[in-house]
Amino acid sequence: MDKNQHSYIPTLIKELSDGSINRRDFLRKSTLLGLSAAAAYSLAGVAQPFNSAKADDMPKGGNLRIGMRCMEIKDPHLADFAEKSNVIRQVCEYLTFTDRNNITHPYLLEKWDVSDDLKTWTLHVRKGVKWRKGGKTLTADDVVWNLKRVSDPKVGSSVLGLFTGYLVQEYDGGEKDEKGNPKKSSKLWSDNAIEKVDDYTVRLNCYAPQIAVPEHLYHYPMFILDPADNGSFGPDANGTGPFEMTEYTIGKGAKYKARTDYWGTGPYLSTFEFVDLGDNPGAGIAAMASKQVDGLSEADAVQISSMKNFPHVAVFKVETTQTVVARMHPDVEQFKDRRVRQAMRFAIDREKVIQTSLLGAGTPAEDHHVAPSHPEYATLPKYPRDIEKAKKLLADAGYPNGFEFDMVTRPDPIWELNTAQVLAEQFKDIGVKINIKSLPSAQYWEVWTSAPFSLTAWGHRPLAIMTLSLAYRSNAAWNESHYANPEFDQLLTRAEGILDPKERSKVIEKIELIMQDDGPIVQPFWRVFSTVMDKKVKGFELHPSQYIFAHQYAISA
Repeated sequence: MDKNQHSYIPTLIKELSDGSINRRDFLRKSTLLGLSAAAAYSLAGVAQPFNSAKADDMPKGGNLRIGMRCMEIKDPHLADFAEKSNVIRQVCEYLTFTDRNNITHPYLLEKWDVSDDLKTWTLHVRKGVKWRKGGKTLTADDVVWNLKRVSDPKVGSSVLGLFTGYLVQEYDGGEKDEKGNPKKSSKLWSDNAIEKVDDYTVRLNCYAPQIAVPEHLYHYPMFILDPADNGSFGPDANGTGPFEMTEYTIGKGAKYKARTDYWGTGPYLSTFEFVDLGDNPGAGIAAMASKQVDGLSEADAVQISSMKNFPHVAVFKVETTQTVVARMHPDVEQFKDRRVRQAMRFAIDREKVIQTSLLGAGTPAEDHHVAPSHPEYATLPKYPRDIEKAKKLLADAGYPNGFEFDMVTRPDPIWELNTAQVLAEQFKDIGVKINIKSLPSAQYWEVWTSAPFSLTAWGHRPLAIMTLSLAYRSNAAWNESHYANPEFDQLLTRAEGILDPKERSKVIEKIELIMQDDGPIVQPFWRVFSTVMDKKVKGFELHPSQYIFAHQYAISA
């Protein structure tokens, strides 16, 4: 056995051999612990799906156009949308890569080693990776700079929320907020928390165990940027990626040309572009019908129904942990009492929401943001819609006649607005009148954390502990609900250090129960994600996170 190999890997191999775990669980666990993907897939007896198309078989040249919203990008480390990350990822890359089967591979890393206690992660930087400009080679210095930058609260990256609990610690900054509560700040727990070992080795010295480090390194703002760019991004930005961006216009599109000296596989295209088709879902249908674009980054159920019979169109669907939450600020008067939040959850008929908003393309959720497909999911008893119970909870909380409140949402994609409208109709049955305030997407994302009540889409995450850390850990950058529960935080930190998903689920079960009892969200469903591509597009596989990997695609004549 490799002296750096985690001691649990032989156990996993034995469990695979005797059938106590399935191949998918083996692949997920063993690769997280540093077993190479090639070795893991070989032991599991399956072919690697990663970039399955052979380079020699792929057509070369041509231009590919994909319809997708093109938003303002202030700093790649602040990317808060899959669409923004798609614009950036053609130029800049990640240390790791989580594929469509939720298996995480090294990428700008060639491998990693992890200690038995999950506290020491040694990252081996891939040799021979070249930045596009300057003839520079990617080194450990570049990686350390990026990891330390996202750990700086002054930058404001959501990666900080993931690192909190094992690399970053909170402390009392000595200031008070407007309510007189101590303001929290954060910093790396130690001067050598992120350590350069040599020119191609970086070590993470954690104060607590963490199983999800490789997946955190693929969180979509965790780009490896050229330190010389200092967080700026636009045409001519430097990167290790397969393309050079040549144009970018907010609300219009992005254009790229292929690198001829890219270190990895591909690109096969000569040029590539995103075309912003706006908020109207009909624009995507029209653009595909007229062949103005060769594909869409996303297509909802109504669009799929309209396009599935186009002779040149292929439809792609994938199960995902993508969802939407109607979230309440517990510090707002109407939502302070947890009984009000509970009443809002009991008001919902989930199957009706799914049929009306998604045309059936979803499965019911349970108000705790942990999906059945997450490896640590714990099964809880289902609870149905219960109008009388919801009304009693409201009355006990001091609202016997309900109340009126505004819900902020956006019109794009249309299924989000449809969901808000269905929820508002169902809330009426318990005496809660919701006024929907639909804002253009650009305006919505300016207020998404400050609006007291809003409907927000959340993307796919391979592990529940990632989503819970980003969305509900106290003071996390993406904690849009302003939820703060010390017991929740403690349980989450504990869960993050448990290797075995079955053991982790015992802690997650307690978190799920807290969310159902005290949590700030109404979560109606998990969404089936879908899109369309022209049949001439080769090498495309739909990723559950809506990611676009243009260097893997080609255009046939």
